[in-house]
Amino acid sequence: MFNSVLSRLAMGGLLASSMLSGVALAQSSPSSPSADQIINSLKPTGAVSDTTRGIKPLAPGDTAVAPAPMATPAAVQATSPTGIHTTPPTANLNVVFRSGSADLTPQAITVLNHLGQALTSSQLSSYHFKIVGHTDTTGTADKNLALSQQRADAVKNYLASKFNVSPDRLDATGTGESDLLVPTPPNTPEVRNRRVEIVNLGQ
Repeated sequence: MFNSVLSRLAMGGLLASSMLSGVALAQSSPSSPSADQIINSLKPTGAVSDTTRGIKPLAPGDTAVAPAPMATPAAVQATSPTGIHTTPPTANLNVVFRSGSADLTPQAITVLNHLGQALTSSQLSSYHFKIVGHTDTTGTADKNLALSQQRADAVKNYLASKFNVSPDRLDATGTGESDLLVPTPPNTPEVRNRRVEIVNLGQ
């Protein structure tokens, strides 16, 4: 009986500790993926169909970035020598922009420094990449389309100037609010939708 009471108290303590830990994680800021994680997400590993490895932005409460399946626009799908459509390696990075702005925040620069290290690594230095800018639903669709292009251009310019990545290796384009990572109603600020997607286009 006494042991049973002790066991229940111990379990209660563990549960309380777990709940407090969850609160702390939810309040902590997301960490950016390392250069090695980005490299692993973007380097080709052979033909892949339907799904691909990828880095997705962290949701509130997450503490690490792990490879996860994610959809890739049909426009950037590749075809293997066998004629089977494959999905190229993709990294979906949480490059933080202020609402309505294409200016890089300190958080964005941290992520892009890791991306620059990855793109200039021996594993990826011979590849070309598509930089896809995205927005949330705040504002009009036309303004968001232009803003997403400005964000993609900002990333490309930063990588070219800071890491000497040849502009010929980078194709910047914007898709506005047409491909939301987190579905939201119109005029909803959502930082995870203000992101940049990096797609390996091959050599």
